[in-house]
Amino acid sequence: MNKKLNTVLFVIGATLVNMVMILLFLAGFLLYGAFLAPRLPPEVNSIALLLLFIGSIIGTYFLYHRIMRFLSNKVNWDKYFSPLFGRGSSRPKDQ
Repeated sequence: MNKKLNTVLFVIGATLVNMVMILLFLAGFLLYGAFLAPRLPPEVNSIALLLLFIGSIIGTYFLYHRIMRFLSNKVNWDKYFSPLFGRGSSRPKDQ
């Protein structure tokens, strides 16, 4: 396998991991809605859902960041993956 294929497979795998994390946080929303929400007043529910939503975004970011940091310590990125974006032009500047 070449570097470009490794990069594409990594991006697909990272997207799938992100989707699984989203589903886990969605399960937290469903548990909240099934058990705790019926017992609370609507004003508290709207604030709680907002906080759960923001918390899920922040939680997903930090969990994904931790996974990437762990992988970057284990894998030599330059050896197995090609850059996603080009380096830009290397033309000399006119003076």
